[in-house]
Amino acid sequence: MTPGAAAGGRDPGLQPERTRLAWRRTTLASTVVAVLAGKAGLAGGASVGVLVAGAVCGAGWVGVLVVAHRRIRGLAGVGAGQPARLAFRWAVAVVVCVLVTVGGGVGVVLG
Repeated sequence: MTPGAAAGGRDPGLQPERTRLAWRRTTLASTVVAVLAGKAGLAGGASVGVLVAGAVCGAGWVGVLVVAHRRIRGLAGVGAGQPARLAFRWAVAVVVCVLVTVGGGVGVVLG
């Protein structure tokens, strides 16, 4: 335990670790959506609409993985200092990718 943490101060190693774990959970949830959409698409038949929705879901999933990997890699270099903030454009990108993944998954299930 660091002296600052013992005195009730902030332990600078904990926040980046929690953020890294949150990004891992986000990628895991996105992977589950993509896998379940793929399973539903294969079980329901492969019409053109299902294939397009599956491709959209897969593209969103890849986008989530790219942004999360970039953020996790950025957090890995953080020493005792504050982690760099996530740029607004990357935050928007991950939100859009998650919505695309979910939308594609819903399209597969309903298509």
